[in-house]
Amino acid sequence: MKFMTKLLISVMVIPIVILLALGISMSPAMISILTGVIPYVVFVILLAGFAYRIVIWGKAPVPFRIPTTCGQEKSLPWIKANPVENPAGTPGVLGRMAQEIFLFRSLFRNTSVKIIGGRPVYDGAKWLWLFGLMFHFSLLIVAIRHLRFFTEPVIPCVGAVSALDGFLEIGVPTLYLSDVTLLAGLTLLFLRRVIIPQLRYISLVTDYVALLLIAGVAVTGLLMRHFFPVDLNALKTMTMGWVTFDPVVPENISVVFCIHLCFVFILMAWLPFSKLMHMGGVFMSPARNLANTSRMKRHINPWNAPVKVHPYAEYEDEFRDKMKAVGLPVEKE
Repeated sequence: MKFMTKLLISVMVIPIVILLALGISMSPAMISILTGVIPYVVFVILLAGFAYRIVIWGKAPVPFRIPTTCGQEKSLPWIKANPVENPAGTPGVLGRMAQEIFLFRSLFRNTSVKIIGGRPVYDGAKWLWLFGLMFHFSLLIVAIRHLRFFTEPVIPCVGAVSALDGFLEIGVPTLYLSDVTLLAGLTLLFLRRVIIPQLRYISLVTDYVALLLIAGVAVTGLLMRHFFPVDLNALKTMTMGWVTFDPVVPENISVVFCIHLCFVFILMAWLPFSKLMHMGGVFMSPARNLANTSRMKRHINPWNAPVKVHPYAEYEDEFRDKMKAVGLPVEKE
C-alpha cells in the first residue's frame, strides 16, 4: 500500500469519529447509551482483551535464554561482569526492567547512520528517546490528573501532581505542562513516520491511527478545558456513577464532550488489539525479562521430539568396509 493511501485511510478516522459523536449528541437516547452503557462495555473489552493477550504471551514456549545483551556475561571470578546489562539473576533483571520501563533504556541507545565518503558513520540519536520519554510521562501525568474524577475523596497525590503540573500558572484556567509536552511528543512521533523514508515505508495504517486517536483525545480535552468548558460537578457525578455502578446521564452534554468520549472509548476498546499493547508486552518479552544463564546451565527444549542419535563411531562401524574400499581414512582398522 502506498504511503499517501495509508495516510489518507488513517486520517479518515478523525472525521468518522467526529460525525459519529455529532449523531450521538443529537439523540437523548444515544447519549444515555454513550454515558450509561458504553463505558462498561468498553471497560470489559479492555480488561478481557488485555488479559487475553498477556495469557497468550505467557503461554508462549521460551525454552532458551535469549535476552538482548551488550555487557560482559558472568563467567570466571576474575572477569568483571555487568549485572545490569547482562544480568545473571533476578536482581539484575529487575534493575534492567526498571530502567527499560521508567527510563526507556534501549531507546536511549538509538543511533543514526549516514554514508560519508562511501563508509557508514554511526551517531547517537537521542531526540527519539527524549520525545518518547516526554510523551509517555505526559500521558501518565494526564491519567493521574484524571483520577480526581473517579475518586471521592480525591487522593492527595493527585492534587499534588496537578499543582506541580501547573506550577507556571499560565492562563486561566491554568495550562498544564503535560498537555503541551504530550502534544509536542505526539507531533514528533507522527512526523517521523511521515518524513523519514525508512519509517514511512514500514509504517502501517494502524501505526498512524494509534497516534491520531490519542491526538483526538488530547485536543478535545484541551478544547474543553480552555475554549468549551464543561460543568465539572456534572462530570464528576457522571464518572462517580460509573464507579458505583449507578450511571447518571448528565444534562446539556456538549458536542465537544461527546467527541472526547467517543475518542476515549474507541481508543480503550482498540488498545488490546493494537501495538499499544506494548505497555503490557514489555513485561512479557523474553529479550528483557530473562537472566542470561547460558554458561551456567544447559537449557534444553522440553518440546524437542526424540531423535535417534547416530554418532560417528557407530557410523564407522556400519560403513567401515565401504570406506576402506574407496580409500577414506578410518579410526579403527
